[in-house]
Amino acid sequence: MVLLFMDIFFIGFRDPLFSLIIFFILIFIITLVSYWWGRYKNQEDTKKLDEFLDSFRQMPTQDELTDLISSSKISQKSWLLLAKSYYDYGDYEKSIEIYNELLKVSSLSNSKDIMFLLGRTYFKAGFLQRSKDIFLTILKDQPKMPQVLEYLLLVYESLKDYRSALDVLEPLDELNQFIQKDMIYLQILLLLDNKKLSEDKKIEQLLQIYKKNTQFQYLIFQYIFQKNPQVAWKNLSFNNLENLIDIFWFLDKKDLDFDIIAQHPYLQELYSARGDITVVDRSELFEFDLLIKLQNKASVTLSFEYICDNCKQSYPFVFYRCSYCHTLDKMRIEPSLIRDYQRDFNYESNSFQ
Repeated sequence: MVLLFMDIFFIGFRDPLFSLIIFFILIFIITLVSYWWGRYKNQEDTKKLDEFLDSFRQMPTQDELTDLISSSKISQKSWLLLAKSYYDYGDYEKSIEIYNELLKVSSLSNSKDIMFLLGRTYFKAGFLQRSKDIFLTILKDQPKMPQVLEYLLLVYESLKDYRSALDVLEPLDELNQFIQKDMIYLQILLLLDNKKLSEDKKIEQLLQIYKKNTQFQYLIFQYIFQKNPQVAWKNLSFNNLENLIDIFWFLDKKDLDFDIIAQHPYLQELYSARGDITVVDRSELFEFDLLIKLQNKASVTLSFEYICDNCKQSYPFVFYRCSYCHTLDKMRIEPSLIRDYQRDFNYESNSFQ
């Protein structure tokens, strides 16, 4: 009986179909084991990665951070990279903690660099006085560091201490840094901040600055249109009117000078789009063209986005110095169509009367 069974088995083993079945069974077993092993390893790797990331998300306590940095288990370069990562993501508090601890263990050779990074982070976080104190401390030992001077200039400007900011331009000029734009800008800010000058005197001096140099057209005419629209219209240059589009758009109808508007096609299109005049029936600018064709039949108006031509950052508000790249007088205004909720509200209010 046993011999008969063995004979049948070996006959089956020698059968090609039997060998093929065994082959596919082995492939299935190997594939199944590989799949579950890979899944297990993936879960383990994900768990370890999450633990690693949690160690960065959850900042160590002050004592733990001091021990970690002083132990030298992690290189100072790694700590600087981590602090920069926190800075780039806007987590300034963690970045400041790391820089402060690094200063305690740093050598004199690189302490000034870390102090600068700390001062820059304080500035970005809005701690202007602390930032100023750090930059002034650095400059006591190294008075000709362009980066430090430039940030000190920004700090004074943010503190509205324009005279001190102008003083910073002198050493920057000695270092062959381009300061002409900063000089004009700070002079304008100092003029506008002068409480002793009358509005007429301010307007007069602003126009003198503008005639010498056509930079900061928006800043100058924004103020003049607010205080004396008639003077603004008379002294307005027809160059780059697109840069003042929102000022023109939001002017009260009583402040418009239709004689001047009639002399320039761009202004004719703008105020035809707004509905104040009907002298043109089309425009090359899409937003103007659509508003002209609608003829106040729909609740649509213009909204404006403010873009830095240097770094391409966009803002919902007017700026003169980009808060991201700190470049001056690079604002470009982009109009867009939005629903006119004010008109809807007025229509609904009138319908109830």
